[in-house]
Amino acid sequence: MWLFLAFLAVPLIEIGLFIQVGGAIGLWPTLGIVILTAIIGTWLVRTQGAMAMGNLRRSFSELSDPAEPLAHGAMILIAGALLLTPGFFTDAVGFAFLMPPVRVFVFNYAKSRIKVQRFDMGAGPMHQAGFDPRANAQADPHAAKGAGDVIDGEFSEVDGEKKPTHGNSGWTKH
Repeated sequence: MWLFLAFLAVPLIEIGLFIQVGGAIGLWPTLGIVILTAIIGTWLVRTQGAMAMGNLRRSFSELSDPAEPLAHGAMILIAGALLLTPGFFTDAVGFAFLMPPVRVFVFNYAKSRIKVQRFDMGAGPMHQAGFDPRANAQADPHAAKGAGDVIDGEFSEVDGEKKPTHGNSGWTKH
């Protein structure tokens, strides 16, 4: 029901704002403002999106919860879509989503409404046995790099002509 109301209300708000602003400043300045906000919004989305990707990469490298950087990235993506949509109301909401305090407020509000049952940073047998790579990395800096993992093995090179085991399927060249 809320989604239906949003799809109904947003275009009506935009049409009303276009009429009011166009009547006050004229057609060409109104269109110029719409184009200018799209250009500025695109530039801001690119710069803030790059910062959000850096924060996401840092959270992955530090093995911390990536929920907040992912949420910020999603809000920046929504902001970009809103800023590219012609209109004053969508531009205002899009620029609001580009402000970090607004994103933090929205994230904290969503976090208070959502209950996470479980969060794991992997699903291997070492994680199930209580292995924490962060604890080992702090105790031994070489443990995280796999310096203690040695695999012993033998190999022999096999030269020879490749012989297909099946007939020509038409998908490969033999």
